[in-house]
Amino acid sequence: MGVSILGLAWRSLMNRKVSAFLTVIAIALSVALFLGVEKARNAAKSGFNNTISGTELIVGAPSGQINLLLYSVFRLGNATAEISWGAYQDLDARDDVAWTVPISLGDSHRGYRVLGTNLGYFDHYKYGERQPLVLAEGDKFDDLFDAVIGAEVAKQLGYELGTPLVLTHGLGAGGLSDHDNRPFRVVGILRPTGTPVDQTIHVSLEAITAIHVGWESGARNPLADSITEEMIRGFDLTPRTVTAVFVGLENRATVLRTRRDINTNMSEPLLAIIPGQALTELWQVMGTAERVLLAVSAFVIAVGLVSILTSILTSLNERRREMSILRATGARPGHIFTLLIAEATVLGLVGAILGAVLIQVIFMIAAPILSAQYGVALMGTGPGLVDLYTIGAVTFAALFLGIWPAITALRRSLSDGLTVKL
Repeated sequence: MGVSILGLAWRSLMNRKVSAFLTVIAIALSVALFLGVEKARNAAKSGFNNTISGTELIVGAPSGQINLLLYSVFRLGNATAEISWGAYQDLDARDDVAWTVPISLGDSHRGYRVLGTNLGYFDHYKYGERQPLVLAEGDKFDDLFDAVIGAEVAKQLGYELGTPLVLTHGLGAGGLSDHDNRPFRVVGILRPTGTPVDQTIHVSLEAITAIHVGWESGARNPLADSITEEMIRGFDLTPRTVTAVFVGLENRATVLRTRRDINTNMSEPLLAIIPGQALTELWQVMGTAERVLLAVSAFVIAVGLVSILTSILTSLNERRREMSILRATGARPGHIFTLLIAEATVLGLVGAILGAVLIQVIFMIAAPILSAQYGVALMGTGPGLVDLYTIGAVTFAALFLGIWPAITALRRSLSDGLTVKL
C-alpha cells in the first residue's frame, strides 16, 4: 500500500504541476542558499589556512595583525608603512632566527601584483601541508630583469618562457605609470598552488630598486630614460625598505619570546604576528557576519517549508471531492492521512535534492573565477555529510508540516465533497 500511496501522491502532484513546481523551486533555492553560505564559509577558512605554512612569524610595520596578514600573504589591501633595510638586517642576524624572506609590494602588471623578494622565497615559502613552491617550466630569476610568474598569470595572459612584460608603478591600469624603459622577461612559471602565489609576478628586490631609479618623487623623471641599463647594473641596488618579512625560527618553541622582542624593539617600531593567530582573529571579526548569514539562510529555508504547507492547505478546498471519492472507494482515514504527508515529504525531498545539486553547479562555475580573482581556492565544497544532513532535515520538516493539512482533511466528512452546494 505504501508504494501505491507514494504513486498516488506523485500523480496528485503532477495534476498540480505549477504549484508543485513553484514550491519545489522555493525549497531548492532556500536549501542552495543555506548550503552555499555554509560551504563558502568553511571553504574560505580552509583556503586561507592553507595559503601559508611553515612560517612562524610575519614582520612588518605596525598596522594591525589582520592588515599585515592580508597584504603580505593574500595581496589584499596595501601597506601603510614599510620597514627599513637596517631593521631587516638586524632581524636576519638574530640567533633565534633560522631564515628570513623579505618581500616588497607596490607594483603590478595588468592587474596582477608584483612581489620583489630573494631566492630564499622559493626555498622557504610553503603552503598547504608544508608544500614547497615548484617550477612547472624554466628556472628561478637570475638576471636583474628576470621574472617568475604564477600559474594563473601564465594561463590568463597567455605568457610563456621568454615573454617580455612591463611592470606598472603602483596598482594603476598602466599607461603613463608604466616602467616601460625597464622591461622584464619571463624565465620561470610556477605550478598551480591554489593560493595568491598563482596571481603573483615574482622579481628580485634589486629589480624593484632598479625600475624605480628616477621615480624618487613618485612620478617618472624625464631624465630617467637617459640612465642606461648598463649604468643601472653598476648602481648599488640594495633596497632602502621592504614591505614585510617572513621569518622561520630555529626553535618554534621560542616564537612567543621572539615576537615579544621584535614588538618591543626600540630602534624602529615593528609588528611581528603569528599567521595562525592572525587568521583566528580574522575569523572572530567575521564570526558575527557568519552567524547572521547562517541565521538568514535558515530562515529562508523555514519560509520555503511554509510554502509546502501553504500549497497543500490552499489546495484542500479544491480536493474535497477527491478525498471523499477516495474514502467512498474504500480508502481508510490512515490512507488519506498518509497521502497528504507523502505529498509534503516528496515536495521537501525533491526540493532539497535539487537545491544541493544547484549549489554544486554554482560552485563548479564560481570556484575557478574566485581562484583567478582572489587566489584563494574554495576547498571542500563537494558533496558531503552537510548535504545529507540538510536534505534529511528538510525532508523530515516537510513530513512534519504535512501533518496539519492531513488532520484537516480527516476532519471533513465523507459526504462533504459529494454534496453539491448552491
